[in-house]
Amino acid sequence: MRRNLLCICILCLCAAATAQDVSSVWVSDLGNGSYKNPVIYADYSDPDVCRAGDDFYMTSSSFNCIPGLQILHSKDLVNWRIIGYAASRLQPDSVFSRPQHGNGVWAPSIRYHNGEFYIYFGDPDYGIYMTKSKNPAGEWESLTLVKAGKGLIDSTPLWDDDGQVYLVHAYAGSRAGIKSVVAVTRLTPDGKKAVGDSRIVYDGHDTDPTIEGPKFYKRNGYYYILAPAGGVKTGWQLALRSKNVFGPYERKVVMTQGKTNINGPHQGAWVDTPAGEDWFVHFQDTYAYGRVVHLQPMRWQNDWPVIGEDKDGDGCGEPVLTHKKPSTAAKYPVVTPAESDEFDGSALGLQWQWHANPKEWWYFANREKSCLSLYSVPVPAGYKSLWDVPNLLLQKFPAREFTATVKMEFVPNRSIKGERAGLVVMGLDYAALVLEFDGNGFTLSQTECLQADRGVAEKVKASANLASGTVYLRVNVKDNAVCTFGYSTDGKKFTPLGDTFTAKEGKWIGAKTGVFCTRPVSNNDGGRAEVDWFRISR
Repeated sequence: MRRNLLCICILCLCAAATAQDVSSVWVSDLGNGSYKNPVIYADYSDPDVCRAGDDFYMTSSSFNCIPGLQILHSKDLVNWRIIGYAASRLQPDSVFSRPQHGNGVWAPSIRYHNGEFYIYFGDPDYGIYMTKSKNPAGEWESLTLVKAGKGLIDSTPLWDDDGQVYLVHAYAGSRAGIKSVVAVTRLTPDGKKAVGDSRIVYDGHDTDPTIEGPKFYKRNGYYYILAPAGGVKTGWQLALRSKNVFGPYERKVVMTQGKTNINGPHQGAWVDTPAGEDWFVHFQDTYAYGRVVHLQPMRWQNDWPVIGEDKDGDGCGEPVLTHKKPSTAAKYPVVTPAESDEFDGSALGLQWQWHANPKEWWYFANREKSCLSLYSVPVPAGYKSLWDVPNLLLQKFPAREFTATVKMEFVPNRSIKGERAGLVVMGLDYAALVLEFDGNGFTLSQTECLQADRGVAEKVKASANLASGTVYLRVNVKDNAVCTFGYSTDGKKFTPLGDTFTAKEGKWIGAKTGVFCTRPVSNNDGGRAEVDWFRISR
């Protein structure tokens, strides 16, 4: 009965798909039975996938972005849709209520076991957490600390045939003082607590430096640890196998970049299909665009996985750019992760994330007015730039080239000087279109902050006077993340403003774009930005 209800829920989600669910800037499905990589041209770093019946579910690293652990669903491993998230807040709130760039959720795993979905992840400062749910699109349990410790990251559970439960994990050298090793520990039967100490089962210092992101499986009597090594941008995919969960493990490199332009192809998930096929989901680091998601065919040879295309027959594959789609029992519609938002509903779209744990009053999804009210939030003490602001409402870059346009009305508290709202492209460097009311009228500025992560202050590059606070703001992103900004008062004719800006990645994440509203003082009320819509287009 529980399984039937889950199927009905997912079928309803699929039935609700409309043209708005299909991106105008990147679609992997070629419509002819084949697909092109990446299957998601967006920053779903360190992806992991599990299957429940005919349905596939993905999650990925979300670091400090909230809600975290976004959940994506697919029927064919090519067409993915965001259906929910597993973490509405991170712990402790006293820490994560402020931006913690690059901290938080590292390299999660998602598993389906005995009718429940489990997610495990490492927080490098606190330890390994888990959460579970019977419905991946619904509510997830509060986070449980499974194993406390500095530098414990990249964890995956394994339920063994004899009822034992194990967890594989890696170490972050920046916190633990060691890296390039993989360890295994036992868990309690409910999977909520580690039992005893972890035991190192593989040392990669000599041949596989920076081995991390291990995923745990069992097949044909072998325990497998699939893990990347060699570094995010330049590494390879490794397979380890043993007849004993604690080793010793044999080693084999099973995918490298080869002669392709897909650098560092690794860190992901093996998943099988109801048709008996094997596939591997992984990321490619594309700098400002983040770690985008690829899908590779996979097969088994002499009880070793071969990932991608093995042209020379040595058992080590290289990534494919296009390939026949996975076989499915039915033909499913083309869908892509949400991008544009008309703000017609009573909740934020699932593509949106804050840069820290949000407060409830930061926004109002005003269904009656069909807009999003962003209330101005006081900036932190010692404010230098938007890098330190928690209430940035952002989404991932969705393609290599795209245009983001937002229509908003800035309604300031006219007694406050320095209240601001606008459109931002955020990373280690950032640029923005910023609206202010100076007491006499509205000013729109294009601002830029280079090395925001190092405390450098924001600079104004150009300004224009506006007759009102209602304006259309636009950023056009071209190849190599080159951004140009413009504005319009009628939504038809756009005027360029400011300098060209080259976006940069954030701390372990790709560049993001979105909206904000801030004030320089903490008083009993402020103004707001009424965001009518936010649209991604070519």
